[in-house]
Amino acid sequence: QLQLVESGGGLVQSGGSLRLSCTASGVDLRYWSIGWFRQAPGKEREGVACIRSTDSRTYYIEAVEGRFNVSRDNTKNTVYLQMNSLTPEVTAVYFCAVTKVLTLTTSPGPYDYWGQGTQVTVSS
Repeated sequence: QLQLVESGGGLVQSGGSLRLSCTASGVDLRYWSIGWFRQAPGKEREGVACIRSTDSRTYYIEAVEGRFNVSRDNTKNTVYLQMNSLTPEVTAVYFCAVTKVLTLTTSPGPYDYWGQGTQVTVSS
């Protein structure tokens, strides 16, 4: 059974960094593109970054470009989201999800399987 588990969230001060992990079981992430999403209280789920399966090409929304970095470790079947220069505005539950769609997209629609999320809280 396919399962995605996020970890690495927590409480950090503004300007700090966190690295989120998304570890998969029941699926080989080499053959899936992975997206990172977030959902703040009272807001819709928002895609922030993704990495494509075929060439590990990445895409970031403008709000996080230059501060967030997606990478993958196929030996651990894990994808990471390194988040730097954090601000309180990024406080949210962060999710990873997988898709077979090869078009780089942060739209939630094409993603088939989702993790349960990990809370990221940035204090001012």
